[in-house]
Amino acid sequence: MLKKILPIFVLSVITVLLVDYFIGTADIKLYNPSQTIKPVADEPQPILEYGIPVDSFCVTEYTVKRDQTLSKILFGLNIPGDVNAFLLSLTPDIFDVKKVRVGARYKIFSRKDSLQTPAYLVYEVSPVEYFVFSLTDSLYVYPFKKNIVPLRKISEAEIKTSLWVDMKANGLNPMLALELSDIFAWTVDFFGLFKGDKFRVIYDELYVDSTSIGIGTIYAAWFEHRGERFYAFRFEQDSVVSYWDEKGNSLRKSFLKAPLRFSRISSRFSGNRFHPVLKIYRPHTGVDYAAPEGTPVMALGDGVVIDMGYDRAAGNFVKIRHNSVYTTGYNHFSKFAKGITRGARVKQGDIIGYVGRTGYATGPHLDMRVWMNGSPIDPLKMKSPPVEPVKQENLEAFRNVVASFSAQLDSIKPGSKMYYAAQKE
Repeated sequence: MLKKILPIFVLSVITVLLVDYFIGTADIKLYNPSQTIKPVADEPQPILEYGIPVDSFCVTEYTVKRDQTLSKILFGLNIPGDVNAFLLSLTPDIFDVKKVRVGARYKIFSRKDSLQTPAYLVYEVSPVEYFVFSLTDSLYVYPFKKNIVPLRKISEAEIKTSLWVDMKANGLNPMLALELSDIFAWTVDFFGLFKGDKFRVIYDELYVDSTSIGIGTIYAAWFEHRGERFYAFRFEQDSVVSYWDEKGNSLRKSFLKAPLRFSRISSRFSGNRFHPVLKIYRPHTGVDYAAPEGTPVMALGDGVVIDMGYDRAAGNFVKIRHNSVYTTGYNHFSKFAKGITRGARVKQGDIIGYVGRTGYATGPHLDMRVWMNGSPIDPLKMKSPPVEPVKQENLEAFRNVVASFSAQLDSIKPGSKMYYAAQKE
């Protein structure tokens, strides 16, 4: 028994002695959180543009010239590979070569070698959409989209000359004027703005590479017109996003205030107007809107086209019945919109034709008529009821939206601006 235990005992003693020797002589370092540990320097990251490390290439920008095609551009670069076979492989769903347009921008990425060998061609479709052509031995193309970054803004302006001019004077994107005219189309007469009218709006402006490309979502706004303030709050009901006033009434009425944007009233409703063509005094039971030829004309409201065609005096005209009470008419079109025929149903805001000078007209304009129960009325004095308000079951959620945005709209001082990064919804 002793003979069996003795070898094990001796081995254990030797193990203990060895461990004690190495641990005793090792340089043991305890972690001290107060000590500063020098981080390993990160390697510089390449600067990417369109997914290409631009610092590795020489970049030259060009514009497509008249009669210049993709084929001419590629062959002019003297790139390797079968260019003809590559061009034949480009179907419209990959890249439509017919859509290479004059004035479009493209960039050539050339290698930093003695030959300045082209490696990539980037064609710009829009500030967001691009196509990247790889020009190495294996020719191919792929789409690329830049990130759109929304910037939340609160901005305002006072009308001194016109909405569009004053937008630009205040450093605002003029496209905001179009968006506001759509939202307040049923409550504010944008053809009759007064000096001193003003607005404030909370919205997202969209940027690509620090360049503004347009207006995103408008969350809330007020427009003060002739001393009366109108509010608009964005709210979704029954999966449909619309705008409502502070009480929950829809801003969408049965009719638009005007059938076209940003023109001017050249003649009003009158019982005795001197006709510029016939040279006689006669009633003018409509409103004339002077606008450039070809300006789109919209239907004031939902309805059915009950008559259309050509009349010696009215020229190309369209007549729409909206309900049992109201009918509207539009005269002097240069041409009709696609799909406008007798019996066609139209929605509010649908384009039904384009401003022209057909019939008795001395210049391009729209002559708009409104009949109430068969009798002509002044279109500028027409009243129309709002559509369904916010439903009872949605009122609490709507009031929370109003409270949140009202605090922002009405808390900042006049003349100030606020900018902050938009939060993703």
